[in-house]
Amino acid sequence: MTTRFLPTHWRDYALLDAGHGKRLERFGEVTVVRPDPFALWPTAGDPRAWKQADATFEPTGRNHGKWRTAPGTPKRWPIRYRSEALDLAFELEMTQFKHVGLFPEQADNWEFIATNLQEGDKFLNLFAYTGGASLAARQVGADVIHCDAIRQVVDWTRKNMERSGLDGIRWVVEDALKFARREAKRGNTYQGIVLDPPTWGLGPKGEKWKLEDQLLDLIDVVASLLAPGGFVVMNTYSGIPPSALETMWALALPGASIQSGELCLRTELGHDLSTGSLVRVQRH
Repeated sequence: MTTRFLPTHWRDYALLDAGHGKRLERFGEVTVVRPDPFALWPTAGDPRAWKQADATFEPTGRNHGKWRTAPGTPKRWPIRYRSEALDLAFELEMTQFKHVGLFPEQADNWEFIATNLQEGDKFLNLFAYTGGASLAARQVGADVIHCDAIRQVVDWTRKNMERSGLDGIRWVVEDALKFARREAKRGNTYQGIVLDPPTWGLGPKGEKWKLEDQLLDLIDVVASLLAPGGFVVMNTYSGIPPSALETMWALALPGASIQSGELCLRTELGHDLSTGSLVRVQRH
């Protein structure tokens, strides 16, 4: 049976329902409807809840679209994540790519990071987006490098860091693989590394990125950066199965302990929605 990794501490987020290729979510006080290709079953909740959502994303192309919002819906709004280990604050915003600045399923990884890092450990977040993993690592005292090719999302993370009462994260605006290669040449290693590579994209200078073409190289470089006893958390939204990621990591780090499966969200009605493949690697 496939292992399912599910966040369990959210209060400000809920997956209310999913189905017919969409999900109905609550982020703080704002409810949104967004497309989701893995929600293949019929919806099970009250149909009125979908119609009463504050905002609905309407695709206008393959990778972008627009939001239809109810009167009074804020353009930006706050949300918090609290558990025994973490207290993090984020500002959300509706983007033309259907995202709002937070992947709530990642909270399970934040807890893993907080449990497996100690104060002073070196931590690297590659393809870091708005940086929940960076905030989690910094909150437990790790020395954090946050690397993403898009300055706007790095600036977004900086604001989230300040909202969370944190400081001291090192920001790197650069192609993640190029930065990792340079770190390997410098002989640097990390106790924790997180990577969430996109399926495709462009670097800060227009460099084209296609995950299938870069994946083996990426894994080999990251493996060389991992300190003895350290961990890697890798997830993808590309459709690459967990078993394939597990095999590649087993070849890159023989003898490492590896967990793999699906990162999921559970609806309030008890249905699990897969959001991507996840692998956690611990080097002995």
